[in-house]
Amino acid sequence: MLVQHDAPLAPLTTLRLGGPARRLVTATTDAEVVSAVREADAAGEPLLVIGGGSNLVIGDAGFGGTVLRIATTGFELDGTALELAAGEVWAEVVARTVDKGLAGIEFLAGIPGSAGATPVQNVGAYGQEVSTGITEVVAYDRRAGESVTLTGAECGFSYRHSRFKADPERYVVLRVRFELEDNGGLSTPVRYAETARHLGVEAGERVDLAAARDAVLRLRAGKGMVLDAADHDTWSAGSFFTNPILTADQYADFRARLDGRTAPAYPAPDGCTKTSAAWLIDQAGFGKGYGAGPATLSTKHTLALTNRGAATAGDLLALAREIRDGVRAAFGVELVNEPVMVGVQL
Repeated sequence: MLVQHDAPLAPLTTLRLGGPARRLVTATTDAEVVSAVREADAAGEPLLVIGGGSNLVIGDAGFGGTVLRIATTGFELDGTALELAAGEVWAEVVARTVDKGLAGIEFLAGIPGSAGATPVQNVGAYGQEVSTGITEVVAYDRRAGESVTLTGAECGFSYRHSRFKADPERYVVLRVRFELEDNGGLSTPVRYAETARHLGVEAGERVDLAAARDAVLRLRAGKGMVLDAADHDTWSAGSFFTNPILTADQYADFRARLDGRTAPAYPAPDGCTKTSAAWLIDQAGFGKGYGAGPATLSTKHTLALTNRGAATAGDLLALAREIRDGVRAAFGVELVNEPVMVGVQL
């Protein structure tokens, strides 16, 4: 276990911004993770847990407590059952399962971050979510002071949400278990229209696993969503805002403001409707590359806020607030940030 003081945090995040940690602990085993958490809790010290740093906005003042970086490793495959240590690099996990001929997470290729973060956010893309394959999550329960195993049903998964996200101070994910599919080298059914068009198939069809992964990687790269240190469009936290889910009354008000435009609309639970945050941002006047300062929208995708190399967290949040307020004024819809805010708020 490595312990550092006044340690820079910006290099540990994909946005590459934010101040230092008073104390940074890097843990490489589950026992070290639990030990570090218990030590911080016993001392009454603030604790921030990070993995790949791909979903964090850390304030310029940094973090005045212990930052625990989970760097555990472990990829155990037994037939179609997969167990991952929380610190495993997610993009590499997807590549390995595709190489093994197993389906279930192939459309989640190229997503930055660690395996342990995926159930927290219920990570999803291109018609697939981790919740459909997760059977169990092993976590340290800080309230109970012990490790617990939660079934997929007990994780409370919903759109970009989970039990872990709802109670962020309680659980630290240690292991994630999946049940994958052996479809003879074929993917799960293609569910996302853009992916189907790219692959030249109809929605609902299955394709070669490697072809599915490669298609997603090309689509993500075209939007600046595959990490590349030389490309500032990838210095982001991915999608900065979640797609709004509107109640029937909210959707009626939204439609009244469209002025003849046709907005994306998808059925959501409880009679709600989901629309596109990227569409709202663009239609409110914030196009690709918007911004004149060190933080701008990506030149490839309006949903990513990027650090052009010298941005501060303050720069990024000023842009985020401008976009949020502009969308609210234009459409009456409140955008909600997807990344976790540390020491700052939108």
